[in-house]
Amino acid sequence: AWAVQRADDLFLHLGFAALGALSRSGQSRPFHREADGLLPAEGCALLALKRLDDARRDGDIIHAVIRGIGLSNAGRGKGLLVPDESGQRRAMQAALADAGIDPAQVSLLECHATGTPVGDGTELTSTAQVYGARPLAIGSLKSNLGHLITAAGAAGLIKLTEALRHGVLPPNRVVDAPLAALATSPLRLLQSPEPWPADAPRIAAISAFGFGGNNAHLILSDAALVETSLPGFPEAHAPSGASSALRGTAGGAESVSSV
Repeated sequence: AWAVQRADDLFLHLGFAALGALSRSGQSRPFHREADGLLPAEGCALLALKRLDDARRDGDIIHAVIRGIGLSNAGRGKGLLVPDESGQRRAMQAALADAGIDPAQVSLLECHATGTPVGDGTELTSTAQVYGARPLAIGSLKSNLGHLITAAGAAGLIKLTEALRHGVLPPNRVVDAPLAALATSPLRLLQSPEPWPADAPRIAAISAFGFGGNNAHLILSDAALVETSLPGFPEAHAPSGASSALRGTAGGAESVSSV
């Protein structure tokens, strides 16, 4: 699975400017109270996807396992460009149900957050409604790279795979003035790297919310759990279990990253 993004002037810069979504300050600042829009970026991302049983059979290095996927569409909700909380919740709940896990078992979430005030605020609300049982570490790669548009989801997935592999919760770009909603939210914005304890299953999630109400959510687990049966954490199953090893690139940074 791969994607390439090139920020062309006509479609992206003029198009997003006309929609009022392009950052006037030229900064990508997800979760910042003064964020004024997204900043298009350029890059590519490449991952190798393989059925879990096939990867085991072939003796592949398994970096992570996809445990569940949830999709929804809220195009008939509030409009083409307006995010819808209910549609986002449905995608998250579907992924968790597909994985057969409880939201409290997820300890890292890569948000879609692009730096648009309405979009980031809506995502914080919908996410807290699903994952609000306990504090959850969150971040957005767009704070570091900008919005990779077509490659954004794959780049975020590589970020989570590397976080799982290294046992580190990666930081968001420092936000000196977070959105007010974060002060009372169970969602905790990571502002510095933290060790990711291995005393419980390492499970991460990623959201991707697009134009027209297209919503996707994915649950990812540590590869160390592939051969482990833990209470409340089922074996990866056929529709979602996939893993392999391949050299991948995202935003110019190269690493051995795959799912």
